Parts: sequence; C-alpha cells; structure tokens
Amino acid sequence: MTFDRRITPFRADLADENLRGQVDAERFASGTMKRVAAPFESLYRHPSREAPIDTQAIIGEAVTVYDEHEGWSWVQLHDDGYVGYLPSSALGEPGPERTHRVSAVRTFTYPGPNLKLPNTGFLTLNSKLAVTEIEGSYARLSDGGWVFAPHLSELSSFETDYVAVAERLLHTPYLWGGKTSVGLDCSGLAQIALTAAGIKAPRDSDMQEQQLGTAVEVKSDLGGLQRGDLVFWKGHVGLMLDATRLIHATGHSMTVYVEALAVAEERIRTTSYGPITAIKRL
Repeated sequence: MTFDRRITPFRADLADENLRGQVDAERFASGTMKRVAAPFESLYRHPSREAPIDTQAIIGEAVTVYDEHEGWSWVQLHDDGYVGYLPSSALGEPGPERTHRVSAVRTFTYPGPNLKLPNTGFLTLNSKLAVTEIEGSYARLSDGGWVFAPHLSELSSFETDYVAVAERLLHTPYLWGGKTSVGLDCSGLAQIALTAAGIKAPRDSDMQEQQLGTAVEVKSDLGGLQRGDLVFWKGHVGLMLDATRLIHATGHSMTVYVEALAVAEERIRTTSYGPITAIKRL
C-alpha cells in the first residue's frame, strides 16, 4: 500500500496502532491525547529546528502524541491529520473542552480584564480557547488569561463568507508552512479562511484540489468564475475575489496579494507551477 507521509503516523520503528497489519513497524502505539498550549508552533519533518516545516499547529488544537524523546514529540494533528514533530514544551494536557475560537485576525492576551495591563502575548485567527467566564468586555480563559470578548466566537458560530476572511489577511507576509496571521502560505490561507467558515479543508493544495468542491470548466478566456471559486496550479492555490480577481499568498510579492487572475495565470504558467490544473466551486 502507498501512504501519504504527511498524514500517516508511520516510522520504521513506530506506527499508529490502527495501521497494524498494513505496515511493518517495530512497535505500534495508540498514542496519548494532548493539546497545543503555545499560541502556535511549527510542525517539523524531523526533530530539529533546522528541519523542513510542513505546517503549523495552533493553540487549543488536539494532537495525538506517539513518542517523546529529548524534548521533541512525534504527533498527529487532529484537525487535518498532519504528522510531524513539535517541541514537547509546546504541548499541554487536554484540559477542559474548547468553547470559543478567535474570530479576529489577531488578539492580545492580558493578565486581567483591562486593556491597560501589559499584554502577555497574542493569539491568531482560529485559535481554540476554553472560556470560563465573561467579565464586562473580557473573557477569562481556563489558564487564567483574559481576551477581549468581541474578538471571540463560539465554536459553533462560523463566518458566512470565507473570501471576506481571506481579505482580512491581505498583506500578511508569505511564510512557507505558515497558517497564522503572522505568516501564511497559499494553502494555509485557503485552509484557515475555509475553517473560519466551518468548512473542513485539508492542508496542502494538492489535497484541496482533490477533496474540495465541484470542478468548473477552465475556459480559455478564464470567464464564468465567481467569488469563492478555488483556482489551482500544481503546488499553488488562490481564491477568486470576484469574476476576474484572485487573492492568494504568493512568493511573487511575499504577501497575501490581490491581482487579476489573467495576470497571475500568465506569470505562473511560465514557472514550474505551469498552467491552471483545476478550478473548484464549493
């Protein structure tokens, strides 16, 4: 059998118990559930800060930990199934159930319900939080920190326009593997915008092309498109802002950027990405 290494918890020495009989490994484990406790952390392909980064894990996200060694945990993220290494210091116990998510692009945390207090850090869009009480305009978190309550939404409440979410991230710097308001790559932008709208999306553009939406004809004049259509190249994705403009995280500008689809298509076609491979409508 062929497995996608990005989403398959398999090493020669260790694999998920659910893979028993499908792969050869020295031992199998069911793993232990934990949650991401850091505001966000990169997921590395190997247990090293110098290893390639495949994606990022966001606070509150549940993970299954299969192995821990010398400060690194080999994990699988629950939200999109990605497998890799996180610093063990970024993880905590499962704790109480998450009740809210950050709906603002970014929000600060405080030691008390007062904006004049020195902030203790920040949280990014789609961070999952356990709120224990609301005092005035502030929400108290299970760890004792406080967040401006209007920057939160209940987990069951979603955005109605995922393209509008992407627009709020305009000019965010491009970052390979990034999926926060500090830095994004193309599929990260698509994933977090869709997630904010309650649409489950895989992490990488090839997965998104395979699993999301219904195919739309790619016309020679690039006509017939509408807001929200996903445009795919080999290794790249963008969202249609309207019938002619695309918003995407691109290395061309090293930002989240809006441009005419025709302009982007002509430029990208001459690179290693090649022509448009699909347009999908949700």
